[in-house]
Amino acid sequence: MRAQRLGISTPDLIIQADTSLDHILDEAKKRRPALLVVDSIQTMYSQAVEGTPGSLAQIREGTSRLMTFAKSEGIPVVVIGHVTKDGAIAGPRMMEHMVDVVLYFEGERNYQFRILRGIKNRFGSTNESGLFTMTSGGLSELENPSQLLLAERAADQAGSAVAAVLDGMRPMLGEIQALTAHSVFAVPRRTASGMDYNRLIILLAVLEKRLGVPLGSQDVYINVVGGLRLTETAADLPVALAVYSSLRDISMDSRTVVMGEVGLTGDIRRVPQALRRVKEAAKMGFNTFILPKGNLEDIEKDKFPDCHFLGVATLREAIEKAFRR
Repeated sequence: MRAQRLGISTPDLIIQADTSLDHILDEAKKRRPALLVVDSIQTMYSQAVEGTPGSLAQIREGTSRLMTFAKSEGIPVVVIGHVTKDGAIAGPRMMEHMVDVVLYFEGERNYQFRILRGIKNRFGSTNESGLFTMTSGGLSELENPSQLLLAERAADQAGSAVAAVLDGMRPMLGEIQALTAHSVFAVPRRTASGMDYNRLIILLAVLEKRLGVPLGSQDVYINVVGGLRLTETAADLPVALAVYSSLRDISMDSRTVVMGEVGLTGDIRRVPQALRRVKEAAKMGFNTFILPKGNLEDIEKDKFPDCHFLGVATLREAIEKAFRR
């Protein structure tokens, strides 16, 4: 039924409903497929060792035999495994060390796109990722994730900033929303969805200490739209500007993109691959860039004649330029 829905009718796709690793490897040696997919390693059972499927001994033995089969027969093997609630591979850590490549397939339940991210690769770089969207015909490659993430963004909204971030080596634009509200609690709430909570606390402390922004009596909520997760410090500056924008109820120009790491002294540090971020944003129609002064030399301004580049050295300077009318 699923094959019909996905439009798969090739006779070259063979499915073997079996949990015996011995039977699977025997059949694979006879048929010599171009690719062997085992789903999942936690359900496989080998008679060579004792233990129930999913036990440490069975997972270790199963992974070892599949690796030996792949090397000796020259057939690529994809092993699908379960993950824990924390997102780590379930089972013994040595399973991760034994294989050549580890890929994580990630995605929030309530969002339609998924990310295939490389964690380990003995034969190449892990600074790559693939984005996919779920359709009626299965997973399809998402060629322009920035357009999807910003599709429903409203113009000139207080508390909103567009960040240029990297997922591996892939530049993407994402909307960061901030909301500040007077707190009725002795200890104000701080909520971060899509970014590191501790990083948010640091940015709020810098805003209050270095700029005198009164956040001690404010609840602060951060949301990264679309289920995107911010894992790099280049998103510091857009988060800080979004918080300030919400507190003062003023908006930035809707065609502005922000990037920059915020130091504890309130200084703005360089970000890697600034030119790639700028190219992605310019392609989407953005024409104003707030970025670290140290990155201005990386930008070939003559290639972006319709764009304005605002280099900033401190958080105070960034706020002045972002909200200047």
